[in-house]
Amino acid sequence: MELNSQRVRALAPENDPLKIGMGWKVEDLDKPQIMVESTFGDSHPGSAHLDQFVNEAMRGIADAGGKGARYFTTDICDGIAQGHDGINYSLAHRDMIANMIEIHGNSTGFDGGVFIASCDKSVPACLMGLARLDMPSIVVTGGVMDAGPDLLTLEQIGAYSAMCQRGEITEEKLTYYKHNACPSCGACSFMGTASTMQIMAESLGLMLPGSALMPATCADLREMAYKAGLQVMELAGKGLKVSDIVTMKSFENAIMVHAAISGSTNSLLHIPAIAHEMGFEIDGDTFDRMHRGAHYLLDIRPAGKWPAQFFYYAGGVPTIMEEIKDMLHLDVMTVTGKTLGENLEDLKKNGFYDKCDAYLAKVGLKREDVIRPFDKPFGTDGSIAILRGNLCPDGAVVKHTVVPKEMFEATLKARPFDCEEDAIHAVLTHEIKPGDAVIIRYEGPKGSGMPEMFYTTEAIASDAELGASIALLTDGRFSGASKGPAIGHISPEAAEGGPIALVEEGDLIEINIPNR
Repeated sequence: MELNSQRVRALAPENDPLKIGMGWKVEDLDKPQIMVESTFGDSHPGSAHLDQFVNEAMRGIADAGGKGARYFTTDICDGIAQGHDGINYSLAHRDMIANMIEIHGNSTGFDGGVFIASCDKSVPACLMGLARLDMPSIVVTGGVMDAGPDLLTLEQIGAYSAMCQRGEITEEKLTYYKHNACPSCGACSFMGTASTMQIMAESLGLMLPGSALMPATCADLREMAYKAGLQVMELAGKGLKVSDIVTMKSFENAIMVHAAISGSTNSLLHIPAIAHEMGFEIDGDTFDRMHRGAHYLLDIRPAGKWPAQFFYYAGGVPTIMEEIKDMLHLDVMTVTGKTLGENLEDLKKNGFYDKCDAYLAKVGLKREDVIRPFDKPFGTDGSIAILRGNLCPDGAVVKHTVVPKEMFEATLKARPFDCEEDAIHAVLTHEIKPGDAVIIRYEGPKGSGMPEMFYTTEAIASDAELGASIALLTDGRFSGASKGPAIGHISPEAAEGGPIALVEEGDLIEINIPNR
């Protein structure tokens, strides 16, 4: 089998001298050449630590007889971009990263790739990019940060900020929370979009089993990065490409895992985009159909109780998959060169669960405290629903696992706003009353880039009176950390002339989640 790097090398006589000029040895030129692309950079805690995993992957590639080449396309942070126009770049930069991965890979010519990222847009960007390259590839994610004092996690800051603005806590208390919510690198420690997409990457079969959402500070993760370097060389030797691994069955497995973990609503933007790059069509209705009857098992914030670092302690994706085994396609191929079913059997034999149980024992919990057994779920209707009506003829998305039961069926009075800033001001100054439907429009993809309505959801969810008596409806989207009565992705959006643009003050809005 001719290596792609050697084919390109033969076509471009400048190839050898240019690589020697950056320090390659002559003997390196004949080796399999592996692209190691990461979003490392001083942009946020999810990326600032990724260089160590790049180094470990490079070491693994070298030890397996290959030559690695490092590429970097740093991402931005939705948290740092929050609250100002920076958030309008959030979705756009996913596609920019995917474009750069495609450019890096195809302009040079590689035999395989290791893709290293942690967060909301960088993980799906890597998955989109590696799909376009369609070469032997493996993903390493940068894990999750530790929780702070008293298990403080970042998604609580929005609620505490709203409480401070309402005079319910002091500025000093808010400052304490802000200074202690992110004690380490890694993705934010709740089941937001970053954590969800790490889990999705493993569920698609593109990561080593059990490696998604490990604590960023644990030695296990560095070891996984090294093993990924070794394994990509195995994949390159066999010529096992992404398209040989990921099928529609792989995506169906990922959606079933998404239901079990109460994953972020933003997955409904990313999973279809990744599938599209691989030639598959997935839409919101696919999620709605597969979530119906699915068992929701995970007790991790924001829908649950614990920080996300406890997910790995409870056995991570493999434990979830063991519990929902009868609902999965176990015959799909993975980056181990084995099927999903074979991987799950191997994990039982190699001490993976014993190691996880030891971590869990240190925090005084049992596995079922974090991941419930299949027959003792929190719910049996998944976590996502697609709603339709004359307000959203093309659909809207709700994460019903975080919606108060009082709001599953309700008739409310419309309070429309043409931007988020006006809406959050009305919520915080008590202009919004029980029985109102807060409508934020012109915040869709064409309206303003589809920013998150995070601060508004937190202001509502943290208000004891409003949290279970009003709803938020928007053509924008939400943070994966959002909770409360929030319905997003209303389509068509206002900027395209969708019906949401025509809603007037006092119009009646009917919500019925059970009937969709």
